Amino acid sequence: MLIGELAAATGLARDTIRFYERRGLVTGERRPNGYRDFPPETVPWLQYVRTAQALGFTLAEIARLGEELRDAPDSSERLSALFEEKIRIIDVRMAELSAMRADLTARVDTGCPLRA
Repeated sequence: MLIGELAAATGLARDTIRFYERRGLVTGERRPNGYRDFPPETVPWLQYVRTAQALGFTLAEIARLGEELRDAPDSSERLSALFEEKIRIIDVRMAELSAMRADLTARVDTGCPLRA
């Protein structure tokens, strides 16, 4: 599957696929004419990558855990543990953002909101 076909099948830009290739998330064989040739299983893998990104996983995390989780069933304990860890990180970040919001709110109309 050529990169244009892969882009059409996944809804991703060619540049995005090239970026993922540079990051080691996908690999395509080079044809003699220099075109990339991706295997058909790249389509569901890229959909997996996009879903994982939408759930807050970084490309580094996806690259590191991808091989382990690619074929894991959705009920996988490892996958559930990753989700629980991501939820914990989100909860911490939400608390930090809430505290930042409260601090900003307290500084509104103070004349010099950047002083401690």
